[in-house]
Amino acid sequence: MVPEGTSACWCPASSPPGLAQDAMMLAGRSPERSHQLLKAEPQPMEVQEASPELTPEERRVLERKLKKERKKEEKKRLREAGIAAAQTAKGQTLPAKPSAAVLALEYLQGWAQKQESWRFQKTRQTWLLMNMYDEDKVPDEHFSTLLDYLEGLKGSARELTVRKAEALMQELDEADTETRETQLGKMERLRQVLQLLS
Repeated sequence: MVPEGTSACWCPASSPPGLAQDAMMLAGRSPERSHQLLKAEPQPMEVQEASPELTPEERRVLERKLKKERKKEEKKRLREAGIAAAQTAKGQTLPAKPSAAVLALEYLQGWAQKQESWRFQKTRQTWLLMNMYDEDKVPDEHFSTLLDYLEGLKGSARELTVRKAEALMQELDEADTETRETQLGKMERLRQVLQLLS
């Protein structure tokens, strides 16, 4: 009969004192002691030395726990290194991200060239539909391509674009002559869009 609080394994005199008992505790007998032992991070050789005292299952449990703890420590070191790298990068100038206008116009050009890498992107289409009447944001050389793109517009996007164009046209018709003269380019674009989609 084994007294309570002791292990049932036989420990040879050649093994380090308490190693087998520590391994048994680490294998599930005492969580506090297991954590202390894991912090000490025994080397694989120590695990091999303790192997005569441990059953294969206890050895696997011990190895898994040690591996898990090493992984956790490595992640912590990488995270700390990443924070340090990010802080040094803040001191250096980062390359500027392309603006929404640039990305939307590249999207439109990709569509026009029928590139294999082109794919529908709702955010790019939305930006184009919201800004297509602004000559500064969508230059004239891109507007004709945009009109071709609008021909394929379907569903609620098409209906919404027509409604918005009609509302803007009505707003400009009701505006004074000075405003209309400054918005001639916008009015022409509105007419072209309405003619195309209606």
